[in-house]
Amino acid sequence: MCSRSIVIAINMFAVTSMLVAHEGPHPGGEGGAANDSQVTIRVEGNDRIIEANGLPDHEHGQFPNRRNPNRISPQRYRYRVPANPEVAEKITPFGLQPFGVAVNGVVFDPGAAEFWRRDPRSGWQYEALSGAVDLGMDVNHAHVQPTGAYHYHGIPTKLIEKLGGNEDDMLLLGWAADGFPIYAPNAYVDADDPESGLKPMTSSYQIKRGTRPGGPGGKYDGSFVQDWEYIEELGDLDECNGRFGVTPESPGGTYYYVLTDTFPFIPRAFRGTPDESFERKGPPPGGRGLGGRPPFPPQRRPPPPRPR
Repeated sequence: MCSRSIVIAINMFAVTSMLVAHEGPHPGGEGGAANDSQVTIRVEGNDRIIEANGLPDHEHGQFPNRRNPNRISPQRYRYRVPANPEVAEKITPFGLQPFGVAVNGVVFDPGAAEFWRRDPRSGWQYEALSGAVDLGMDVNHAHVQPTGAYHYHGIPTKLIEKLGGNEDDMLLLGWAADGFPIYAPNAYVDADDPESGLKPMTSSYQIKRGTRPGGPGGKYDGSFVQDWEYIEELGDLDECNGRFGVTPESPGGTYYYVLTDTFPFIPRAFRGTPDESFERKGPPPGGRGLGGRPPFPPQRRPPPPRPR
């Protein structure tokens, strides 16, 4: 674990001039109905306040769909994160709460509420983007909870396009629950040199070797979160899928997270201290698989794992 301590020095003019308010209709895309996305982001004292209705402001898939029976509907989000976050002494593991919120007010919520044999006590949680369970994702690696909340499980493709792409400079996508910024996949080759060009950041996780010691059994293949392990310095990013460096908004340097096209996609641990406004009260939404439907017919038990 990196022990370096650092405080964000954000260029507030650049951030607030772009993000103070954003609202208006967006194209449905792929059959999606048009909605009004509304989000307000402001700094009050030491806090950044994000209020939004959670509706996407970009093209999205058709919901309901065959594997996701839920319809997108407005939410009432009010999140508070530190405007000047600090690295904590210990990493905080991610639970079944949103990891953060995007600049358009849609939450980053990577954890699936689907478990082996529908039992969270089993300790085997399906990875939402593994393909092991079809959750009806759209092109933005997003789908809809039974509450109507549209949320990202991975890279929000159409949001990045709407913001101008990620080819010319690092692109701020939002903030994590601990206040540190979240960026699109391309970041500076040299973390401390904005003139070094961009490259896609790689995570430091890989699929474990061998077979699972219990639960679903079979060979580790990435179907479950527990199939993955962190290997220090395997890639560009640390165990929180982040690193220290300069960014367009923080030319003096900061810790920041990066979304990747391989696990963990969206980070699964916090380098700072997540704000309690991101905590869920009660059971996680969904919890029955397939966006609200059980992943196996209720009259049947799941089939045993196939030999590999």
